[in-house]
Amino acid sequence: MPLIVLVVIVVVVMAWLVSAYNGLIGLKNQVANAWKQIDVQLKRRHDLIPNLVNTVKGAMNFERDTLDAVVSARNKAIAVQSGAGPAGPGVAATAAAESQLSGALGRLFAVVEAYPDLKATGNVAQLQEELTTTENKIAFARQLYNDTATAYNTSQRQFPTMLVAGIAGAAPAELWEISDTAERENVAVDLSMAPRVAVPPPPAPPVTPPARS
Repeated sequence: MPLIVLVVIVVVVMAWLVSAYNGLIGLKNQVANAWKQIDVQLKRRHDLIPNLVNTVKGAMNFERDTLDAVVSARNKAIAVQSGAGPAGPGVAATAAAESQLSGALGRLFAVVEAYPDLKATGNVAQLQEELTTTENKIAFARQLYNDTATAYNTSQRQFPTMLVAGIAGAAPAELWEISDTAERENVAVDLSMAPRVAVPPPPAPPVTPPARS
């Protein structure tokens, strides 16, 4: 009888070990897949930027610094993205590079509004829509990645699953954190070139003539 009890205990423990191991491996793969979704959308964003620059640069000959800043930030983001991943410092480097790129794009969009001639360019409206859609997909993919990575990291620290974390090769996944305050705000991607309505100043108060003595 004691032998049967011992066998049952061993079987239960082994079953739990297998379950915990497989659970961690499954979460690890989910984190990697979630990161790939970010990677795909970032690549699409990077591919759209040259089209935008080529479309507007002809009308922005006096804004070379703004255009050069966008191109430089894009090139840096591409270089960082090639070595990034959920298990290393590449996530933080990617977040920082993409934050700089968002800032450069925001300044470009602001400058574009000063060039009404771009309104007649059909490609501008199309690029606006594609960039807006891509930015939304990046935000959703980033949220999915952070949620999955948080679940993975939490599972590694919970007892008794933490006992098999080393066996499963589990390591904390770095979260995508926004360190730039400007990126926390929604960037208005508006290339419609709608004319701004000037607000007239308030009327001046009537001047009361001095009383005669």
